[in-house]
Amino acid sequence: MSRHLTVGELFDALQRRLGLAWVSGDRERPLHFDSTDDAQTGSLVGHLNFIHNHCIQIIDRIELAYLDDLEPDRRREALAHLFSPVTDAVILAHEAPPADLRKAAAASGTPLLTSTQHGPELINHIEYYYTHYHSTKLVIHGVFMEVMGIGLLITGDAAIGKSELALELISRGHRLIADDSPEFAQVAPDILSGNCPPVLRDFLEVRGLGILNIRAMYGESAIKYSKYLRLIIHLQQMSDDELRQIDRLRGSYHTRRILEVEVPEITLPVAPGRNLAVLVEAATRKHILTMRGHDAGEELIQRQREQMQP
Repeated sequence: MSRHLTVGELFDALQRRLGLAWVSGDRERPLHFDSTDDAQTGSLVGHLNFIHNHCIQIIDRIELAYLDDLEPDRRREALAHLFSPVTDAVILAHEAPPADLRKAAAASGTPLLTSTQHGPELINHIEYYYTHYHSTKLVIHGVFMEVMGIGLLITGDAAIGKSELALELISRGHRLIADDSPEFAQVAPDILSGNCPPVLRDFLEVRGLGILNIRAMYGESAIKYSKYLRLIIHLQQMSDDELRQIDRLRGSYHTRRILEVEVPEITLPVAPGRNLAVLVEAATRKHILTMRGHDAGEELIQRQREQMQP
């Protein structure tokens, strides 16, 4: 596993989404959770539990009411256990931390945070981010976009027109995720999640125009931060012989293996006069229908068979 994620890094990544506020503690405190050794490390995150300790303890209204009902001596013991070295961070959901809880956190150096979200929401987002952080990642040259609601990667040789195609798709209402160097992570056995490196976010390079800030030009709705990769469109210049070899019923449709995940890929021939934006939209619609069990080529074959029957 890669180096430990720190509480400060987790806070910076999820602050806006979860409405996090930093109360006290060490930002460089690492999360010592090891998913390969659950028996010793407990779980990553969960509601307050003194028997099976979570690395990140969530205190919601129910947990805070439990602490309030304890006798003073029992409450001090509970807080001492809560802010012991086995706890890497404490997050209060929808509640302001009481004075004694603040004092115990400050004395131990354990990070104490608050959030505007409820406990289940915190747990889901933290677990997802942690899994993504430690997942296997790969950078693929291309333009990653959201087209018709699905994640679509446009690939092809340099100067074949990927960025120009992306710009036309953006002008047609689709959204840019990453240009040139999208990063993909395997977050489940059959799911790849793609996003944009922070330094390249919002930017698209188009030859002759230079660097374009898509957010500034087209607004917030033209940008998407991440998406699951569902389809690859590969742009390729083809000879006459290569064009004749394409299946006229089903097109150039195959799969590409990325990080042990098979991703559908459609190869589109590039030629003067072809409206690639329309073709990409049509390819995306066809892929969506295919995932729903509809095969236009097979439907045509079936109609022909029925027509040939006496």
